[in-house]
Amino acid sequence: MARTWQLQEAKNRLSEVVDEALTHGPQIITRRGIETAIVLSYAEYQRLALSRVGISTFFRESPLAAAAEDLDLARDSSPPRPDIAL
Repeated sequence: MARTWQLQEAKNRLSEVVDEALTHGPQIITRRGIETAIVLSYAEYQRLALSRVGISTFFRESPLAAAAEDLDLARDSSPPRPDIAL
């Protein structure tokens, strides 16, 4: 279970914050009552980092990928609009 630490308390008890992250999961650190950082174990970080998918893979595997084949991406060849006198 994530525990919330005030920044000053986390600085004073960093070793305990790290131990809690290793045994009980991510630890939330607040500054002036606003959640600003998280301490998590390296194993948890690796799990999150390895589960990331590249943007090209994301779009290629999207259910909307088949609909993209129907898009008309040809450039409009009509002449530009005439200048407007201001």
